Amino acid sequence: MRISKRTVDAAGPTQRPHFLWDDVLPGFGVVVHPTGRKVYVVQYRNRHGRTRRLALGAHGVLTPDGARRLAAAELAVARSGRDPLEERRAAQRAMNVAELADRYLAEHLPKKKESSAREDRRILKAYIIPSLGRRQVAAVTSGEIARLHVSMKSTPIMANRVLFLLSTLFNLAERWGVRKEGENPCKHVQRFRERRRERFLSGEEIARLGRALSEIEAEEDSNHAGIAAIRLLALTGARRGEILSLRWDHIDLEHGMLRLPDSKTGQKVILIDERAATILQSLPRSSPWVFPSPKKPDSPVHEIRKTWERVLERAAITGIRLHDLRHTHASVAAGAGLSLPMIGGLLGHRRSATTERYAHLVDDDKREAARVVQRQIARGLAAADPQSERITITRHTLKKHRRALEKASMRRRRAEMPPLQ
Repeated sequence: MRISKRTVDAAGPTQRPHFLWDDVLPGFGVVVHPTGRKVYVVQYRNRHGRTRRLALGAHGVLTPDGARRLAAAELAVARSGRDPLEERRAAQRAMNVAELADRYLAEHLPKKKESSAREDRRILKAYIIPSLGRRQVAAVTSGEIARLHVSMKSTPIMANRVLFLLSTLFNLAERWGVRKEGENPCKHVQRFRERRRERFLSGEEIARLGRALSEIEAEEDSNHAGIAAIRLLALTGARRGEILSLRWDHIDLEHGMLRLPDSKTGQKVILIDERAATILQSLPRSSPWVFPSPKKPDSPVHEIRKTWERVLERAAITGIRLHDLRHTHASVAAGAGLSLPMIGGLLGHRRSATTERYAHLVDDDKREAARVVQRQIARGLAAADPQSERITITRHTLKKHRRALEKASMRRRRAEMPPLQ
């Protein structure tokens, strides 16, 4: 018989499931269950000669003609040597984006620095998993990625970070065989244009910041550790994570340096003068960390945002981030006449010629430059009236410091010379 709506509607249920097969398209049929439910199926043999049966859809949802077309397509696939049923099962077992993220967290994230890993975990939890978590990795399209990216247009920088992390996930999916090579759906999604922030504190703002730090520090409810961390960030130009994750065994007060075994650019040495050393000596040593977390003393604090916002409000300064203290450090150094390679060396930029590891390898000019910049910022922070004391560093001042340093070095060499016989 030819399966039609009339023949299917006329088929009644029995105690056991029974099949009606179509004579026009061999392999196409309908199964009638004891409950009366009727499902269209297609039956074929795979390349190994095994009989397979694939459900196409329920009668009522599918018409006989629609089911016939689906059956013809699946039979054509089977004749080509593929197995439609096995492909459907493989698709059901296929990894989704949430599972890909779990594998990324387990296998790839340990290779990254802790600050980057923490940010990746946050982006996955806040943006990627809620929007794409249930989607199969192999089925995600560029359109879906683009829609997610455009939906975050109010925060373009974060949108670009989400896009970058998604691109990394799909590159790894190709490497792990979860998705075909060369089909990264992020490839043709255009990033938002980002405006580079060049904000830094002026001399007058440095003075206001210093007064605000002193006033808040004198209050009973102040976060003294947070105030100290802000002062160190301003004096050294270090990155926030480098100071907040500082350990006591990283500090070498004898040689005036912070020896960081790891940072964004690898092993690093930060030079400090007596002002920064005094701040460090004033802090309690109740933990291996210089700035321990109030809730978990065995872990470092990750944020001092509330303290920073309180200081900015007191100082009446707007549009400045904690990271901009690093920009301020560089701007003061540039105003002092220091060269770009010198500034890069002080800040530990990735492209600096070398990273100092030991005290006896530290360049004397760089040490003097660190003292000059830190002295400049410290005097600005301590200024009661920014108009009462103009702080300028000229090339003549630098030359004077260098001459004094050379004289001290010469006296030291003379003292080390053996006496004449």
